[in-house]
Amino acid sequence: MRDRIKAQKRAKELVAQMTLEERASQLRYDSPAIPRLNVPAYNWWNEALHGVARAGVATSFPQAIGMAAAFDRELMEEAGKVIAEEGRAKYNAFSTKGDRDIYKGLTFWSPNVNIFRDPRWGRGHETYGEDPYLTGELGAAFVEGIQGDGEVMKAAACAKHFAVHSGPEAKRHSFDAKASKKDMWETYLPAFEKLVKEAGVEAVMGAYNRTNGEPCCGSKTLIQDILRGKWGFEGHFVSDCWAIADFHEHHLVTATAKESAAMAIKAGCDVNCGNTYLHILKAYQDGLVSEEEITQAAERLFTTRFLLGLFDETEFDKIGYERIECKEHLQTADRATAEGVVLLKNNGILPLKKENLKTVGVIGPNANSRGALVGNYYGTSSRYITVLEGIQDMVGEEIRVYYSEGCHLAGEKVESLSWGQDRISEAVSVAENSDVVILCVGLDETLEGEEGDTGNSSASGDKTDLLLPKSQRMLLEAVIKTEKPLIVLNMTGSAMDLCRAQEKADAIMQVWYPGARGGRVIARLLFGEISPSGKLPVTFYRSSSELPDFEDYSMKGRTYRYFEGTPLYPFGYGLTYGDVEVVSVSCGGKSFMAGKDERAEKLWENGAQTKVEHMASGAGPDEITLGKETLTVRVNVKNNSSEATGEVIQVYVKNVDSSMAVPNGQLWGFQRVFLEGGESREVSLEIGRDAFTVVNEEGERVMDGSHFLVSAGLGQADERTRELTSKASIVFHVYVV
Repeated sequence: MRDRIKAQKRAKELVAQMTLEERASQLRYDSPAIPRLNVPAYNWWNEALHGVARAGVATSFPQAIGMAAAFDRELMEEAGKVIAEEGRAKYNAFSTKGDRDIYKGLTFWSPNVNIFRDPRWGRGHETYGEDPYLTGELGAAFVEGIQGDGEVMKAAACAKHFAVHSGPEAKRHSFDAKASKKDMWETYLPAFEKLVKEAGVEAVMGAYNRTNGEPCCGSKTLIQDILRGKWGFEGHFVSDCWAIADFHEHHLVTATAKESAAMAIKAGCDVNCGNTYLHILKAYQDGLVSEEEITQAAERLFTTRFLLGLFDETEFDKIGYERIECKEHLQTADRATAEGVVLLKNNGILPLKKENLKTVGVIGPNANSRGALVGNYYGTSSRYITVLEGIQDMVGEEIRVYYSEGCHLAGEKVESLSWGQDRISEAVSVAENSDVVILCVGLDETLEGEEGDTGNSSASGDKTDLLLPKSQRMLLEAVIKTEKPLIVLNMTGSAMDLCRAQEKADAIMQVWYPGARGGRVIARLLFGEISPSGKLPVTFYRSSSELPDFEDYSMKGRTYRYFEGTPLYPFGYGLTYGDVEVVSVSCGGKSFMAGKDERAEKLWENGAQTKVEHMASGAGPDEITLGKETLTVRVNVKNNSSEATGEVIQVYVKNVDSSMAVPNGQLWGFQRVFLEGGESREVSLEIGRDAFTVVNEEGERVMDGSHFLVSAGLGQADERTRELTSKASIVFHVYVV
């Protein structure tokens, strides 16, 4: 294990030899060399949301939201390990040549564990979805994979953006996100807390916005009271890029750059991504900051560098360039793509059978788009395989593949001198001449992304609604009119209004931004070499009219936990080619069988707060009493089909007593399994004590109420999930004493 005390001691000794000017210079993201102390230059800014980014070739994983859809902790840890190894390989190669440029260090500003509270937010695809428990579990596994558990940290991860940050992008430099204490501690902070206290994340990045009046990168409440105080965080804190300049330029909480620099460093922000810390020495001269505050920040940063072994010989120095984009890493990326694709609808058309096809039509602006493969914050792949190319490679010479772009991604036409919708007639011709049509619609980073990185200037990366661009809606209608068998692939990083596709298409897949070579895996899914098994980490609503105002940070009416309507596709939902069912659940010495009790399910649905007594499997009243221990839920699953498939067992808990409880229940356990055709297995899940608590209006997690419902299934225990899957979860009672 790493010895932080030793690293802190070495950092303190090294910093003590520096002049104040030298110490201050090290607080920039592009820290200069100090030759007299043999301290090389170091650039703290590197990115790795889904693979090492922006520094040349690296293994390309699906965008973060696509990896989240796998509901797979082990996969997230493996992805982190790949990133760390390739990051080390690059660092070793570049640093020996004196190349210490941006994006070439070992401090990765990932993962993004903000809560995707509203599907209109452009950066939501960088996150792990809308649920704080899922986000925390996946984020922790990712951090552990990146950092490793050895004496030397393999690379440093960073939890961002702390905290209460999820749009609007257009106003983020001046926006004040106002959140109640309950929403803070129930929704916005838990994932950060888990990454700090359990995963030991080495860095935390502040957000651009204010939270309840305080700029996040200069917030005493967030950085001192919560992060370093309550949670005991010992790593370093970094600002988002040029966020400290926002203090005086947009938030107007300070008047000058030196005041902004002083506010940030006094709050505990150690690294300035930007240039405001160039004013640190002026702030010192004017008495706004102390030498001790500058020194402390420098010591924290050098502690991280010593933990990374950057001043020593380490086992990681031998990681060679051949590990970049190697066969094993590409296989891990393919696995991530395969596990994350979500099958939303299938009337039996999938998987496609080659022997039944002579022609396949591949249509749509994302069918042959590299941009739609990679999302944002991406590295370079030595090869890209689009959906069209994947299908062409899959069928070879056996089947004729017709292709049409169909329409511009969002514009009126493809060719500037043409009439509007200049590819529609070609698309219709392709459809008419095809046995089956695969329509690839969606977005890319130019339509949903980060402010400043997007061409969608009217919304600065956010979406104004959940509709596909008009050009694509027109294309969808034209293809529907041909009445050919239709499979829709939606390539987005967020929930979209897919009502029309749900009504008319024969099958729908949510394939996210599947990674540079994702087209090959998607083809394998379409033709049944792999069964889809992803689950939605976000709710798919029917329209944005069902949602509260985008700028309202209250959780009321948002996400599956608080939504009052009926979603198009619920959180946790996803189909497979297999036929897996939860046969029984064992818990607290009792056994509960599928299909034996509808009353508990009805109680879950209507939220009644009355005790329901009933018998289950002849085992007596369906009650489990829980003391101080965790709850062990053993779920027996069986694949009734001959198709091998992955699945995700999910456990939700609902408090039916407390007025402070999450109204629709919450995910508190999940486990991915793989089942061969006909295989049965028992999966054991540990449900922690927090599942049987609530967060009150003061932000305190407390016991309130004794009667809980627990559901175990392949999704939520809601009516819409049952309607879409024809399967019900097993619901039982737990009484906490």
